[in-house]
Amino acid sequence: MEIILKQDVQRLGSKDDIVNVKDGYGRNYLIPQGFASEASVSAKKVLAENIRQRAHKEAKLKDAALVLAGKLTELKVSIGAKTSTTGKIFGSVNNIQLAEAISAQGFEIDRKQITIPKDGVKEVGSYTAKIKLHREVIVDFNFEVVSE
Repeated sequence: MEIILKQDVQRLGSKDDIVNVKDGYGRNYLIPQGFASEASVSAKKVLAENIRQRAHKEAKLKDAALVLAGKLTELKVSIGAKTSTTGKIFGSVNNIQLAEAISAQGFEIDRKQITIPKDGVKEVGSYTAKIKLHREVIVDFNFEVVSE
C-alpha cells in the first residue's frame, strides 16, 4: 500500500514522503491515527502542488532573511551594564537585552532567535552572538558591552 505521510514517523519517513507499507499497518494504524493518508493519483497531484508552493514561499522567506542578514552585519550595538572596578558585570548580559538593543535600532528580532556564547557575557568587551533568521541563514552578530 502506498501512503503519503502527514507528519514525521520514526523509522518510516518524514512529512510529505510517499512510502510503501503493508496494508494492515497503513489501514489499521497510520491512517486512523492521522499520521498518513492514502496515496491516490489526485492526492499525489495535490502533494506535488503543495510542495511547489511551499518551496516558492520558502525561497521568498530565505531571500528576505539574507537581506536582513546583510543589514545586521553592518549594525553596531553597545549594551550598557553596571560593572565593578575590574570590569566584571553585576549579573550578565542575556539575549533579551540584546534583542531590545537591536529593536531600538529598528530591527525586530525575537529573543529566541539569538544565541549568546556558552561561556556567557560577564565582562566588558566585544562579543559575537549568532542570530538564526531562517533555517539556512545564521548570522554572526558583533556587539559590545560597555560600562555605565
